[in-house]
Amino acid sequence: MTKNSRKVPLADWQVEDSKRLKALYNQKRAELGLTQDRIAAELGEGVTQGAVSHFMNGRTALSIRAASVFAKALQVPVSAFSPRLAGDLDALLAIPHVGSPTADWGQAPRHEDQQHAVTPLPEGSDEAELDGKYAYVPQYDAKAAAGLGSENPHVEMRSTLAFKREWLKVKGAKADHLIVIYAEGQSMWPTINDRDVLLVDRSRIDPIDRQVFVLAGADGTIVKRLVQAPLGRWILRSDNDDKDQHPDRFFFRSEDNEHRIIGQVIWRGGDL
Repeated sequence: MTKNSRKVPLADWQVEDSKRLKALYNQKRAELGLTQDRIAAELGEGVTQGAVSHFMNGRTALSIRAASVFAKALQVPVSAFSPRLAGDLDALLAIPHVGSPTADWGQAPRHEDQQHAVTPLPEGSDEAELDGKYAYVPQYDAKAAAGLGSENPHVEMRSTLAFKREWLKVKGAKADHLIVIYAEGQSMWPTINDRDVLLVDRSRIDPIDRQVFVLAGADGTIVKRLVQAPLGRWILRSDNDDKDQHPDRFFFRSEDNEHRIIGQVIWRGGDL
């Protein structure tokens, strides 16, 4: 959160979200032993107790990530204080399992990239020092299908994965834009395997030729490689060579009811 973000006027629905959130916090803080400092620590990214207060007093708009952290701390669904963000979260996580890199066409992420991205936190390290080195990305139990779409009627945030800030900077990624989900199915094999961990950048919603994206549609959430075709069309392509089982499909950006890009997969992790 930047200082300038406080100067942007909140919409009426955002103000109402803040009021509902504050009321829930006041109602449950004693029961759950909550403090604003504790929630600030969960939010990470250098967030202070004052920033938590801004969220609850209508000075700073809630993001999906912040709403998820508050919901987990208060032990309520996001819809309890923000129906709008709950709807956005449902759409965002209507994703099937996938696993994919944004490396060259058909190339799996390098082993050293996986090592430098997610690293076990050193035991006994200073918490402030760790926060300076690592960004904590929310990890959801939603699935993105690497075949037919997966439905995610109920989504929970399990915890977070720690990614080195230096590595994210090289990738041109900001922690607030990232989520972790899981791939399901074999249509993106060998690039992505069933149950692979996927790091998705939600700020990247413009198609890029031969890169891997998570999309939501009427048939659920899918992970596919986008390949540019003539006449403004894009092909939703599975990396699996068995095209009888995993045929190409066309994607038209103008058809809002077909598929909507949720974000680009910028890293995947899984068993070799």
